[in-house]
Amino acid sequence: MTGLYQSWKMAPGSEADGFVFLTGFNGAGLDGVTSPDAATQIITAFDQVFSVLKEGAMDGSHVVEVTSYHVGLKDHLETFKTIWAERMSEPYPAWTAIEVAGFASEDVVVELRVVAHR
Repeated sequence: MTGLYQSWKMAPGSEADGFVFLTGFNGAGLDGVTSPDAATQIITAFDQVFSVLKEGAMDGSHVVEVTSYHVGLKDHLETFKTIWAERMSEPYPAWTAIEVAGFASEDVVVELRVVAHR
């Protein structure tokens, strides 16, 4: 994720007092490719989140809060919930889903804002 750090001038995650705040990760791959498939984008976003967590020696059980932002929320909410259930573990985090008009990256339909606690 060096490219993100250098070009966007932001860290994939930042820790303060045991809380880890992740950069918003969306459905675009780190290679810049965005699948037209919502499920693939959701998986891509989760993969990026879990990659950062793993680097910090954490996993889904450390996640305390997630805000998911969606273009076309009702179109892929059930898909999101299915992937969420596969990825998240107890104790489950708080979760808020918000419909948005769009993102900085074209054709993206989902972005995840995650807070974890060590």
